[in-house]
Amino acid sequence: MRSSLLYMTLLASALAADGTSTPNVQPPKARVQVVEDNWHGQRVYDPYRWLENGNSAETQEWTREQLAYTRSVLDAQPIREKLRAQLTPLLQTGELHPPRVAGNWFFYTRRQGNQNQPILYVREGVNGKERVLVDPNTMSSEGVVALDWWHISQDGKYVAFGTSPGGSEISTLQLIETTTGKVLDEKIDRCRFADVEFLPDNSGFYYTKYPRPGDVPAGQESYNRHVFYHKIGTNPDGRQDPLIFGEGRSPQELPSPNISDDGRWLVVQAGVTFNRTDLFIKDLQKQDSKFEPIIEGKNFIYSVEFIGDDLIIHTNEGAPKYRVFRVPAASAARADWKEIIPQGSAVLKSLKIVDGKILTEYETAGVSSLRLFAADGKQVRELAMPGIGQIESLGGGDKSSLAFYSFETFVSPATIYSYDLNTGKTAEWAKLPPPLDPAQYETKQVTYKSKDGTSVPMFLVYRKGLKLNGTNPTLLAGYGGFNISRKPTFYGWLQLWLEHDGVYADAGLRGGSEYGEQWHHDGMLDHKQNVFDDFIAAGEYLIAQKYTDRDHLAIYGRSNGGLLTGAVLTQRPDLFRAVICGVPLIDMLRYQNFQIARLWIPEYGSAENPQQFPFIYAYSPYQHVKEKTQYPATLIFTSDGDTRVDPLHARKFTARLQAAATNGPDRPILLRIEPKAGHGSGKPISKQVEEWADIISFLFWQLEVK
Repeated sequence: MRSSLLYMTLLASALAADGTSTPNVQPPKARVQVVEDNWHGQRVYDPYRWLENGNSAETQEWTREQLAYTRSVLDAQPIREKLRAQLTPLLQTGELHPPRVAGNWFFYTRRQGNQNQPILYVREGVNGKERVLVDPNTMSSEGVVALDWWHISQDGKYVAFGTSPGGSEISTLQLIETTTGKVLDEKIDRCRFADVEFLPDNSGFYYTKYPRPGDVPAGQESYNRHVFYHKIGTNPDGRQDPLIFGEGRSPQELPSPNISDDGRWLVVQAGVTFNRTDLFIKDLQKQDSKFEPIIEGKNFIYSVEFIGDDLIIHTNEGAPKYRVFRVPAASAARADWKEIIPQGSAVLKSLKIVDGKILTEYETAGVSSLRLFAADGKQVRELAMPGIGQIESLGGGDKSSLAFYSFETFVSPATIYSYDLNTGKTAEWAKLPPPLDPAQYETKQVTYKSKDGTSVPMFLVYRKGLKLNGTNPTLLAGYGGFNISRKPTFYGWLQLWLEHDGVYADAGLRGGSEYGEQWHHDGMLDHKQNVFDDFIAAGEYLIAQKYTDRDHLAIYGRSNGGLLTGAVLTQRPDLFRAVICGVPLIDMLRYQNFQIARLWIPEYGSAENPQQFPFIYAYSPYQHVKEKTQYPATLIFTSDGDTRVDPLHARKFTARLQAAATNGPDRPILLRIEPKAGHGSGKPISKQVEEWADIISFLFWQLEVK
């Protein structure tokens, strides 16, 4: 009741008689209780450590008061409801993914209209009648149960799928029979991000799962992913399934099984970190055979596909832009590998085996292209792309002559193309209609110089004919980490921004994969400051080139991009008018203690390491909030069910910024926490609409968008 009364009082005081926004209230104050840490001789003070405990009554009460304050400010924006009404159909444009093929079955996911979650469909034959196979929208009245992943058997008889509630991503594995739609008795929990590989005769499958609470020491439930074998029709909860791989290995390892078409060879790709993979192989035809290492202990990434009994190995070993090897599974020693696709000028991002051929996705500075190779590595052809865009994913099957791929741009949603390997013909298979006319908007790519002189790519999108007068409202986005590149991606909310004469900029910062693994390494660990320098230089470029000015420039990032915006907010508060900081990592001295964050130590390092502490401490946003500073208007958002980045980062950052800032009510620092949601995956459309109505109305207000 207290928080409800507070909200009504704040809202009333924030509304002038004419209905315009004149917030004149201050945020609730957080109690200061300083904790002193000694990090390798360096004293560090934390005034809001108590906010790490999300279960305490005091933290929950402070959070309720913060959310009431946030609503009083955002709901006072008279344009919010108008923007919400415009956003709704844009976010309902939908999503569509290329089909995976097994036998004569074609499986794919699609979301349309006001459906909260994508639905898994199946067709018998490429142009067969569409049929719903798994609809998570029927599993929750609020639309908060998501279809996290799905894998099909070699002949398409079965589909293993995982669902989870509230964005938790802690999936439960189930099986469904394709022909009948019957869900089998299997129900195996703790199958987060599961990989599933069926035996050719469908008698069972290999899969990955995490331990249950109590099976490992407290705090280890989010690690120790292992490979198990399940025989269909036995112990449906999987509790008696034999452990196949993972015992005695690193808790942070992420093993994935891959089985040959004939069921003889089982390969495990054991990702020790995001930067290194070990490969192991087992001959299933030999009784009591053990896993033998193919490659182990090297700091490179390896992934494996099969062509018959040969391994096709995609790796950055000796090739920062990746290359491909082929080797018989029976004699897979490194010395026997034969390079079939050498490193080129573009980054070889991924490959898929289709009808015994190798379909590859290449990328240059975030722009995608496709090439087809024969099994011996000889290039067959390069496929023409419709423009500057990205290939979101590849589809098809090992034994099908049809390949599929999804292509999208900043202003055009996904179109699925089929490609006939026999005839070389490409055709539209399915598409989502664009909500706006793509021809009315311009997309171009520029490069600019970072602080150290490095050239950095950036996409720019805006309405054709827009007068670039140096005061255009501009939203700059970035990520810069984990070997993930920024690509032309269709966002429903972006269409509203462009329609109101906004400029959108998306920078390909170091830490991503725009130019290969070296580009990634140049933005990780002790080079992480390069990422922030790149982003700051992007903002300076936009101002210098008369796209915008400091009063009309906003930045946006989430997750690792939330760390990005948090860091540049503290390093250059003078450069931006507004900041959108989503599901962020902020206290980098302590991040590794929460959720699954120890997986990210190879990317960031750990303050527990005396050699790594100095460079982490040098940029950690939480420790660099300065007293009596005017900060940009800031909206920090997170979710209460985030099992990747703990919401404690957002809480502590909000408290410290609010206490330090000299901002007036026209530059608020706000905290938004979404209930029954996670890091972002599986968030229902209903929640996305409300979230983006808050973000866009906040930006319109701060950047004076007409």
